[in-house]
Amino acid sequence: MAINWFKYAAPTTFYGLAGKMIPFFAWPAAILFVIGLYIGFFVAPTDAVQSEAYRIIFLHVPASILSMFVYLIMAGYAALGLIFNTRLSSMMAQALAPTGALFAFISLWSGALWGKPMWGAWWVWDARLTSELILLFLYLGYIALHASIEDPRRADRASALLAIVGSVNVPIIYFSVKWWNTLHQGATIKMSGTSMQIAMQQAMFAVLAACWLYVIAITLARVRSIILEREANTQWVNDLPEVKQTNGRLS
Repeated sequence: MAINWFKYAAPTTFYGLAGKMIPFFAWPAAILFVIGLYIGFFVAPTDAVQSEAYRIIFLHVPASILSMFVYLIMAGYAALGLIFNTRLSSMMAQALAPTGALFAFISLWSGALWGKPMWGAWWVWDARLTSELILLFLYLGYIALHASIEDPRRADRASALLAIVGSVNVPIIYFSVKWWNTLHQGATIKMSGTSMQIAMQQAMFAVLAACWLYVIAITLARVRSIILEREANTQWVNDLPEVKQTNGRLS
């Protein structure tokens, strides 16, 4: 039997689907986080050049990758909402922004922890570091702009324009080590292969997969809250068991 996936583009139907999907992403994310960090910090060997300080990459690299990809996905949803005037797309963009900002912050914070022993400084105005900092400001700007406009639809349109324009920063982050002479090292994992030891690879990919699953789970949870907030005056929301239970406690 064919499934009409388009019906899930409506907040009324997507709300229930998202609730059912969250555990299938949240639990594997937690398990993979534990496995990846255990391998990275307790099993993987000491690096010959960077010593024990290199282990921060098991947080830094996945966070950096996700900070860029989440922004592109957010900008994509924002563009869909702007072009096709779809409510759920704009809600998804809004739900993704805080998580993307979190990963951008972790990327900068963990990079500073790695940079101190490697470069002798917590921060340098390196091309990649600076463009990653701009990415964090873009996330925060999107969140602040959306929150500053009372009308949700106007807020969606205004913040969508910022997200779309800001997406040009993502390729700048990625290619900065190729375009400019920077302190930041190039990619260790490439399409042609990697020189990383097998336990290092296992830790890296486990944490990266965990981050992806976390993004999906937390975005689904957050978009459900956004749907409830925006559709608060509709009958279908008031008929939800969890809303009835909450209203019963408040009355």
